[in-house]
Amino acid sequence: MPPNATPGPGTGSAALPGTGQVAGAVIGVDIGTSSSKGVLVGPDGALLRTAVREHAPDRPGPGMFEMDADVWWREFTELARELTAEAGALGLKVAAVGVSGMGPCVLLTDEHDTPLRPAILYGVDTRSVDQIERIERHLGPARIIARCGSALSTQAAGPKIAWIAEREPDVYRRARRLYMPSSWLVRRLTGNYLLDHHSASQCTPLYDTTALDWYAPWAAEVAPGIELPPLAWSGEPAGEVTPEGARATGLPAGIPVITGTVDAWAEALSVGAQGTGDLMLMYGTTMFLIHTVPEPLTSPSLWGTVGALPGTRNLAGGMATSGAVTNWLRDLFAAGDHAELVRLAAESGIGANGLLMLPYFAGERTPLMDPDARGVIAGLTLSHTRGDLYRAALEATAFGVRHNLEVLAAAGGDIRRVVAVGGGTQGALWTQIVSDVTGLAQEVRTTSIGASYGGALLAAGLLGEVSVDAWNPVREVVSPRPEHTRRYDELYRLYRGLYVDTSATVHALAGLQSR
Repeated sequence: MPPNATPGPGTGSAALPGTGQVAGAVIGVDIGTSSSKGVLVGPDGALLRTAVREHAPDRPGPGMFEMDADVWWREFTELARELTAEAGALGLKVAAVGVSGMGPCVLLTDEHDTPLRPAILYGVDTRSVDQIERIERHLGPARIIARCGSALSTQAAGPKIAWIAEREPDVYRRARRLYMPSSWLVRRLTGNYLLDHHSASQCTPLYDTTALDWYAPWAAEVAPGIELPPLAWSGEPAGEVTPEGARATGLPAGIPVITGTVDAWAEALSVGAQGTGDLMLMYGTTMFLIHTVPEPLTSPSLWGTVGALPGTRNLAGGMATSGAVTNWLRDLFAAGDHAELVRLAAESGIGANGLLMLPYFAGERTPLMDPDARGVIAGLTLSHTRGDLYRAALEATAFGVRHNLEVLAAAGGDIRRVVAVGGGTQGALWTQIVSDVTGLAQEVRTTSIGASYGGALLAAGLLGEVSVDAWNPVREVVSPRPEHTRRYDELYRLYRGLYVDTSATVHALAGLQSR
């Protein structure tokens, strides 16, 4: 159910009129790239408890990122048990469950729902370049964009299914079903097999964004033999926790579970960024941008998708790394946490004492769509410090955001409000740099934990009317500083030129890395 909507079917009478409260607590769990996060949220939207389980993707080869579905379920059960116990200690009953996860991912199972191999992750996994080229030659790039809203890229699920069919035919012969993290949790909790419309719209070229349904002719060519799941909207009920699911998780049997969606879209819902003209910036392991548009827009350099809520459309972008680079630097410097590096980066100042970074450490998704792009650090001298390097990484992300926004505007986007969310909003420096580089103000809500909170918000919508403004009001607005924006303009021009000037070299190096 959309936030601010009227109560839906079932237990709508559980709403507390005029308060935005629902009867009972809700749990939201998100399966992310580097961790699974769970939240326990009270009837008024208050964040009562959080819980985290850290993990790391497997990297079996160059450009490959995978994860075992057993990790998803094991960590969900641990988080659910911990948060359900916390609810009991507070005298609350868990009344509904929200789920989300990174995506689009490709987990193939047999007819008994036994995973046949680890899941292939979203656009950070770049193994399907050959399949993209083959499918494009066969179907035609213009036809794919017209029907599916997006060009084929390493973000798309379809070519990854084709990769398994071509490279692992013995596995594929047994494959019958397609799951993503959120739909896998739904299956284990409720016994039902379904997927949300938004996740399906990232399964290019299997989904028709005009018909809002799977496109059978192309699905039969790209994913033959796969029983594609029935579709529902993210906030709609997927079913109820079964007795088996209750025994595994500690959740009460019979409570509703939402259909769920991809983490970035759940993040947008958590901060109310789903109105026409809204732009969500997600500060996480990757930087994600979601712009809600009044009618379908397409761009070969961005992703046109259906939204998480009925009747909504998005033009979206995603960088392959952002927080991943700062984490890399933290580990490289053996720093205990980010706080000291953020302090040093603030002292470094605009331009990082003459350093410029390209943040393409895992290739780049939008708007370059270049899996062979690589990170570059230009201007290094013996006098540069940890703070300079960390500052250069933060500025590189901001330049990448600006690049995406320019492409979005060229495609017809009209940004009227920017809302920031994610772990990177906790310190003031990163969001301030992005506002200074882009010239745009950003709202930061009281709760910025993101997708798990968005899942909890949608779960509460199954119980009664919920207002995102009441649950999660604006905490602050980060405004750009014009004098800083002018200084960043020149650095941004250098940033754009650096990719062009170094691309031949880094592409050759990427070829050496894949040998």
